[in-house]
Amino acid sequence: MFTPYDWQEGIGNRAQYIEGKLAQGLPVLAASVADGILVFTYRRQARKIYEVYDRLLFAGVGQQSDVEACRMAAVDFAHQEGYNRSEQDVTIQRVATALSAPLKKAFADFGSAPLVARVLFAEVNSDMERDAFYVLDYDGDYSLQRGSAALTGSDVQAQAFDGKLEGLKKLKSDKAAEALQEIWQSGMESEERPMKELLEGLTAEAVLVERAEARENRFRVLLGAESD
Repeated sequence: MFTPYDWQEGIGNRAQYIEGKLAQGLPVLAASVADGILVFTYRRQARKIYEVYDRLLFAGVGQQSDVEACRMAAVDFAHQEGYNRSEQDVTIQRVATALSAPLKKAFADFGSAPLVARVLFAEVNSDMERDAFYVLDYDGDYSLQRGSAALTGSDVQAQAFDGKLEGLKKLKSDKAAEALQEIWQSGMESEERPMKELLEGLTAEAVLVERAEARENRFRVLLGAESD
């Protein structure tokens, strides 16, 4: 007989398994800057930062196949929403809400493996105060942030970047990218693993979603394009 205690213990075990996997991931840092929204990370092989729709950006940590599944679901929903409604109706809040229910269902379904993914959605707007960042977790829970966001695999990583992403608003994208790279390295540096060793085999990746509406494609790769 399956009791509420068994269910709670099972959910706890699934969460512990996912958290252990996510802790191995490399964090993604995002911030509103003068030019738009800037996102920076290091990657091992596959890209981690993508365009979902005009003005909308996606990044993820976790198992590559699960992150890709979340990305494709977001792309499909955004384009369907734009077709059925209008491009203006495709907002980051709608995308995050649409993915929340399937993630929650997958996490609570003991008949299948849960998705090992934690993802970030960002939406650039005409002014920085309206820029939006949504962090969507593996259990379907999501949170809205303004100004900046750190997508991390563990609470320890999150604490390392707490408060460090403020003060980038007045910087242009090139200077902000350098600042984010320094913040990333300072947050990940430890005595157990020197930065030189940590960065071995990694590629820096930086993307800007431009605030200006003049460009047809606002998604601009600043670092990491040569490996795409």
